[in-house]
Amino acid sequence: MTAAMPEAPPSDYRLLVPRDWFRVDLTRERWRGQLKTFVDKEFAGSRTSAEVARSVWGTLRNTAENGLARGALEFFLRTESPEGSSLTPASLLVSWPPMPRGLAPTPEEFAEALADRTGPEAEVEVIDLPVGRTVHVRTGTTLDYHVRMPGDVGYFHLAFSMPLSGTEGPMGNLCDAIAHSLRWI
Repeated sequence: MTAAMPEAPPSDYRLLVPRDWFRVDLTRERWRGQLKTFVDKEFAGSRTSAEVARSVWGTLRNTAENGLARGALEFFLRTESPEGSSLTPASLLVSWPPMPRGLAPTPEEFAEALADRTGPEAEVEVIDLPVGRTVHVRTGTTLDYHVRMPGDVGYFHLAFSMPLSGTEGPMGNLCDAIAHSLRWI
């Protein structure tokens, strides 16, 4: 029996995100302008104070900057309320944290480490997505998918946040469907 050749790392990914989610490309310098466009659009015509809009802008900017420091590629935002008055949008941060090839823990080891870090309020489990073994972490308002990448190059991370609707119900189901649409190219 010969040893199996390791799979090649993917060159890209494909993710199906609904059109009503606003996309911010964090790989381009113009991402701050894209975030400002989202905030301006969301607060246009509302009775919300400029201070609240600045606060939302600051929160989103900080989320993007923290994500960039950890390999973030894209940031998707969706207002959860039908009137567009949500102060905290649902979001998806897509990241590929840099990791030297061959140093990623197994999904089981990674799940155990995350369970120790997240505490008892989080459900941590290893699941199978169509693209591979995945560490799934669920809290009341967040869903995280750490997908083991082919070629032993680490984990691809999908971080969903649903501060208003929570992870149980239609928005949580939509986020699960988005995660299940991930494909390697």
